[in-house]
Amino acid sequence: MPFAHITGWGMYVPEPVLTNDDISKLVDTNDEWIRDRTGIRERRIARENEFPSTMGVEAAIRALQVANLAPTELDLIICTSSSPEYIFPATACIIQDQIGATKAGAFDIQAACTGFIFATNMGAQAIRSGSIKNVLIVGTEVLSRFVNWKDRNTCILFGDGAGAFVLQASDVPGGVMSAVMHSDGSGADSLTLLGGGSRHPATGVDHS
Repeated sequence: MPFAHITGWGMYVPEPVLTNDDISKLVDTNDEWIRDRTGIRERRIARENEFPSTMGVEAAIRALQVANLAPTELDLIICTSSSPEYIFPATACIIQDQIGATKAGAFDIQAACTGFIFATNMGAQAIRSGSIKNVLIVGTEVLSRFVNWKDRNTCILFGDGAGAFVLQASDVPGGVMSAVMHSDGSGADSLTLLGGGSRHPATGVDHS
């Protein structure tokens, strides 16, 4: 049975910075209160021309460079995002096209904060099954466009950016050995994005 090793890693964050002091001008909070409770000092905010796919592409390219792997050698791309480009097509497919991974299957998963862990485990399982050799995992978010900047309980938490792993099959023991996946759907109402799905469809269409 092959082992799934992490051979490449990359990340991308936008340049604009939103500090805790900046947020204190929007809601009743302060830098000390945020740092004591979250450890966060600042977060990055995507520019108007930056999207989950564009940031994911940057992170993916950097991870592939570290792994010394060509995009055409990829067998699978798994993208995880709670702020995907569209409901469909999958953001993974957009990334696949833009990096030239012409031989790779591509799909998205949505598992919020645990998404990257879930995706890495799924990629490792696919490698351990012997069906594929090279997997790209991408986590990418532009949550700043969904955040309620008047809600001090949540707006302090989220920013934008992307990270990527390359997983490769190897006969050498090690790598991603196992994972325990668990979810608790009873807490679904605690953190939710109500609009945009089939229960509460978007009311307008922007073709720009």
